[in-house]
Amino acid sequence: MGRGGLIAALTLTGLLAAADARAQSYPERPVEIVVAFSPGAVTDVLGRALADGLSKELGQRFVIVNKTGATGALGAAAVARAKPDGYSLLFSPAVSLTVVPLTNKQAGYDTTSFEPICQAFVNEMVVVVHPDSPFRTAADLVAAARAKPGVVNYAHLGVGSIPHLAMVEFAQVANVEFNAIPFKGDADVMQHVLGRQVDFGAVTLSSAASGGLRILALFGNHRNPSIPDVPTMREQGFEVAPYSFGGLLAPAGLPVEIKGKLANACKVAAQSETYAKLAKSLLQPSDYYADGAAFAQALEKDVADKTRLLKGLGSLN
Repeated sequence: MGRGGLIAALTLTGLLAAADARAQSYPERPVEIVVAFSPGAVTDVLGRALADGLSKELGQRFVIVNKTGATGALGAAAVARAKPDGYSLLFSPAVSLTVVPLTNKQAGYDTTSFEPICQAFVNEMVVVVHPDSPFRTAADLVAAARAKPGVVNYAHLGVGSIPHLAMVEFAQVANVEFNAIPFKGDADVMQHVLGRQVDFGAVTLSSAASGGLRILALFGNHRNPSIPDVPTMREQGFEVAPYSFGGLLAPAGLPVEIKGKLANACKVAAQSETYAKLAKSLLQPSDYYADGAAFAQALEKDVADKTRLLKGLGSLN
């Protein structure tokens, strides 16, 4: 090896040693976790609980910073632009990571901009009706829609939202046509269901649980223990189970050693008694946690699924 090659090798060795030392001592200062939704929202509440667990596990402060706007795009873009050193993280639902970059080319990031650390929550969707509604099952909705295509209407919280896309998939599987009416949020949706302005609504389970409505069906792989008497769509004969999920992510390019530290700490924090108790109170299913590899696979599948659905709606170029 020539003198130049020796110098280059020594330089590389020094750089690798310095990187390894930084990883070994991580975190040396407070870590910022961006939550791209308002304080008090389910994502924010769970994010703060996870941050507390990470702080205890890694011996450094993990601080939640709320950066709201554009369905999570503003906060997600800020983290995507950050240095991948483990000091700027994102706690986000999949909709901001999959649907938003597919429908908004100006979002400032794409579906490959983040490194999944761990999944830490699952928000399931439900179909709700007025307590006195004649609809008792998903099959009742399908029968009514077949009798009068496009007449049976439902409320959802916006085109491209998870409740809306869940209903789009249900309609496709059932081969029926519903009349979809968008509103500003779950509370607005439930108000119109209670007021009988619409036949039914599609909302998140956490919103529906205290809304005074009858839950007709759950979009999920299995029943949720908080509503054990409500059957899933699959149990009612319709192979559709879309849901919202999310967790902790870092900018793409995060060093493997730092990712490993965060992943181990995230597992402990998300499965701690404190976090599990909070998750249960927020109607999370028992399998809300998944490691980084499973989280990444779920996001990849979600991109494929949402691309198909959004193309069908004409929402993609």
